[in-house]
Amino acid sequence: MKSKFQLVYEELANQIQKGEWRPEELLPSELELVKTYQASRETIRKALKLLSERGYIQKIQGKGSVVLDRSKIDFPFSGVSSFKELSERMNMKVETDVVAFDEVIPDLDLQDKLQLTSEQHALRIKRVRKVDGERVILDKDDLVSAVVPGLTAKISQNSIYEYLEKELGLIISFAKKEIVVEEPTVEDRALLDLDSFTNVVVVRGRTYLDDARIFQYTESRHRPDKFRFVNFARREQL
Repeated sequence: MKSKFQLVYEELANQIQKGEWRPEELLPSELELVKTYQASRETIRKALKLLSERGYIQKIQGKGSVVLDRSKIDFPFSGVSSFKELSERMNMKVETDVVAFDEVIPDLDLQDKLQLTSEQHALRIKRVRKVDGERVILDKDDLVSAVVPGLTAKISQNSIYEYLEKELGLIISFAKKEIVVEEPTVEDRALLDLDSFTNVVVVRGRTYLDDARIFQYTESRHRPDKFRFVNFARREQL
C-alpha cells in the first residue's frame, strides 16, 4: 500500500505531465496543499521533496515550488547509473528493444578498449531506447564475457547493472566518459527516429569494477532534442 505522500506526489506529477501546471508556474503553497489533500505538512513536504528529486520542480526560498521545463530530460553525465535507474528516477515512460546480442572474438580495437587478449571473448549488445514512444537512444555495449556469465538478451532488456549487482554480486565502481557531437551514421538513421536531425550526441565510456577491472565499453548515441547532459561541480576552496 502506498503512503500518503507518494499518492500526493503521483497526483501532482501527473498534473505537471498533462500540462495543468506549466513551466515557471508556482505550485500552490504548502498550506494550500495541506488543505487540498487533507494531509499533514510533513506529508506535503515529503511529496514536494520527491517532485524536486525527480526533476519536476525547483524549490526557491521565499518564492515556493517552481515547475521545471521537462521537455528535455536531464541526463547526469558524471554518475554511473543504468538507464532503468535513470528512467525510474525521472518517472519517464520508456521501452527497451534489444536489436543485437552476440558473442564476438575481439579485434585489435576492442582488445584495446576492454584490455582483452585475442583468445578472450566479448558480448556485443545493441539496445534501442524509446521515450514516450519515440526511438531516441541507441546504446551499444561491449562487455567482457567472463565477467557476465549467464547474461541474456532478456536480462539486457531489463537492466544489465541490476543483474551484475544482485545476481552476480559484483560491485560497479567508476567510469571514464567523453561526450562528442557527430553526424548520424547509417545505423543511427535506421534505428532511431531522427527525422531531419543532422547530429547525434554521443557518450563513450569505460566502466570498471571495484577491483579496477574494466568490464564494459559503451557508446550511447542520443537524439539531441530530448536530452541535456548535466553535471554537478563544486569550486575548490583555495
